[in-house]
Amino acid sequence: MIPSPVRAPNAAGPDGLWLRRPRPVFAPRIRLVCLPHAGGTAGAFYGWADALPDDVELVAVQYPGRQDRLGETCVGAMAPLADSVARELLPLFDRPVALLGHSMGAALAYEVTLRLEALYRARPLHLFVSGHGSPLSPRGGRDLHLQGDEAMVEGLLALGGMDPAVVAEPELLALLLPSFRADLTLIETYRPAAARPVTVPVTAYVGDADPGVPVAHAAAWSDATSGEFALRVFPGDHFSLVMGSEIVTDVARVLAAPH
Repeated sequence: MIPSPVRAPNAAGPDGLWLRRPRPVFAPRIRLVCLPHAGGTAGAFYGWADALPDDVELVAVQYPGRQDRLGETCVGAMAPLADSVARELLPLFDRPVALLGHSMGAALAYEVTLRLEALYRARPLHLFVSGHGSPLSPRGGRDLHLQGDEAMVEGLLALGGMDPAVVAEPELLALLLPSFRADLTLIETYRPAAARPVTVPVTAYVGDADPGVPVAHAAAWSDATSGEFALRVFPGDHFSLVMGSEIVTDVARVLAAPH
C-alpha cells in the first residue's frame, strides 16, 4: 500500500520534482493528473497507466517529503500545497486535463481545481474524487495528527492507512512518519477558505465498506459542482477501492466519451 522510499521513475525529469509520467504518451488526447492519499506517493497510481487508453497520459503528483523528495520539508497545510500543485500543472494544459484525487488527494484536487479556474483560467475537463466526503459539508474533526507517534500509527493501522510491514521496520517507519503527520495535519485541519463549487463535471467514488466515508457523504459532492455530477459505489473499503480495477475502468469510460 505504501511504497518504500526508493527513487521514483522520472524523478526530477522534464516535469521537475512534482510530476511523474510512468508511461509518457506523445501528443496525448487527455492527461489524467492523479493526487495521492495522506502518506501516499506518486507510485500509488503507476499501475493505472497501462489500464488507461493509449491516448490518455497518466501524470502522478509527488508531494514533498517522500521517496526522492525525502529531504524536503513536508507541507502541513492545504493552501500552500494546492497553490504549488496548481502552478506545476499549468504547462500540462496544452492538452485537455482531468484531475483525480483519492482521500486527502480528493480534497486537494478540489482546491487545485478552484485555483486553476479562478486564477489561471485553466478549466479541467473533469474532476474525479474518491474516498472522501464533500469539502462543503460539515464534518467532525479527527485528531490523529495531535497524537504521539505510537498512537498515530495505531490509528492509521485501524483505518487501513498504513501497511503493517512498514511498522515492522523501525528505520523505514521513522522515515515515513513526518509525511504521515504532515498529511494528517493538513487534512484534519482543512476547512475550505472559499466554500464554493467548481464548474467542472464531478464523479465521486466510494466503497460500500469504507468506514470513514458513508455513501451519503460521497453523494454530497453534488453540491461542490455547478456542473454534471455522478456517484459510483463499488464493493470495498477505503484503500481496496483505489487499488482495484473498478475506478480506473470507469475513469477510462468517462474519458472516452465525447467532451
